[in-house]
Amino acid sequence: MYAKYIKREVADLNGTGRTQACYKMELQSMNFQQFVDLCHREGRMDESQILGVLSLVSEKLALCMAEGFSVKLDGIGTFNAKLGVRSDMLPDAFEEGESNRNAKSIMVNGVSYRADKDLIRNTDRKCTLVRGGESRLKKSPFTLEERIQKARDFMKAHMFMKVPDYVQLTGLSRSTAAEELRKLASDSSTGITSRGQRSQKLYILRPEAVK
Repeated sequence: MYAKYIKREVADLNGTGRTQACYKMELQSMNFQQFVDLCHREGRMDESQILGVLSLVSEKLALCMAEGFSVKLDGIGTFNAKLGVRSDMLPDAFEEGESNRNAKSIMVNGVSYRADKDLIRNTDRKCTLVRGGESRLKKSPFTLEERIQKARDFMKAHMFMKVPDYVQLTGLSRSTAAEELRKLASDSSTGITSRGQRSQKLYILRPEAVK
């Protein structure tokens, strides 16, 4: 069976003024039962045994990560838990005088996975690629200066701005809008800065730009 690849246009990250190309596999969905059926057809275990092994691995993997272990499964990869502040809590600061979080305000909000090199090599060896299509960046009808001004005007009217707001204002794709905002916030001359992290990240005007 062949896999299709998509040639994607990505924003310029090196300041050359040109977009770049990257390649992404066109993914199809395989659910849990389909995976079990595949293992059953090509393996020597019956379906109930496969379900039992997968359930046991899932349960014990969660338990080990919950106890603070980084778990390495040969031929598959390494798993460990990621922590974050609960969504109803404000982002923490590492400043003198800030109150420390207690355990109830911190949660496991993700799992970090690093693929085993053997799994990567095995996947590459089994993979036969054919050309799929192309994905081009969504262009904005406004210049960078016009986009910055629109962002400033929005923040003056609404106090803060999120990435979806900038997408609506400029017509950029979400990924391009997020990257552009990150760059604008790191440049003090734009009058824009940021506060918070990830989904709670807000863009606001610098004090000198409010006047």
